Amino acid sequence: MQHVSFLNITSSPIIFLLTGVPGLEAFHFWISIPFCLLYATALSGNSLILFVIITQSSLHEPMYYFLSMLSTTDLGLSLSTLVTMLGLFCFNSREISFNACLSQMFFIKLFTVMESSVLLAMAFDRFVAISNPLRYATILTEPRIARIGVAIVIRGTLMITPMVALLKRLSFCSSRVLHHSYCFHPDVMKLSCTDTRINNAVGLTAMISTVGVDSVFILLSYVLIIRTVLSIASPEERKKAFSTCISHIGAVAIFYIPLISLSFVHRFGKRAPPYVHTMIANTYLLIPPVMNPIIYSVKTKQIRRAVIKIFHSKET
Repeated sequence: MQHVSFLNITSSPIIFLLTGVPGLEAFHFWISIPFCLLYATALSGNSLILFVIITQSSLHEPMYYFLSMLSTTDLGLSLSTLVTMLGLFCFNSREISFNACLSQMFFIKLFTVMESSVLLAMAFDRFVAISNPLRYATILTEPRIARIGVAIVIRGTLMITPMVALLKRLSFCSSRVLHHSYCFHPDVMKLSCTDTRINNAVGLTAMISTVGVDSVFILLSYVLIIRTVLSIASPEERKKAFSTCISHIGAVAIFYIPLISLSFVHRFGKRAPPYVHTMIANTYLLIPPVMNPIIYSVKTKQIRRAVIKIFHSKET
């Protein structure tokens, strides 16, 4: 009899319930206001960066092609969570079907892995520009950059597809309440009453072989960059070389720090208040798309000039 009831539970459509900020449900409408502003900033900022790079021929250089890839992944990351986050906070729409949950999880993970890959490609770009400036244009040609872009998409898809597809084999027979305002892989696995060791192993392998490996190579790139810069005799040239890396270092920091914090909180922060998990999880998804356009607009003279030029041309 128990076996029959278990089958009935698993064969019925699975609906998960998303959670906003635990303990602050009464203030969800007010919490939605800063979230709306953050999404508006992320979408408009990254769209503007993309528009500027596409329309300004002076920005058709390797560094800006990689920046356009970063803006594209940031747009994807923002759009992956927009509907559920604002639906939850503005209209208290908590329900999400299993398939919709898997789709959202796939795109969140895909754009996370792609962003990590793009940051690695940008580190390589800075390394070539500083260590081998005379051959920079011949090493990073447009066809080669296009191939890097395609490789980033294929790599992300191949790594994330098994991780998400394996969730199809799980059964969910008790609580259906997720602890975030979007579908988070470890969160979904915790609700399963099936053995999730394979899922854990595949998920961990995917993250280590993408984000983990990328972070090591980014660090290695900067060790080589620093070594090259320190070998430059002129202090002025050293300062100029380092200044070209500041925006990228900022982008790396705002991507990896929330990501590492979220991993630590999930593994070691069992006693932390529930809202801490929620806020870090939301920060991990929203801060990079919001901050990257600001960092590159403030720190990159060419982007700043191009943006000002476009706004001036609209006024006249």
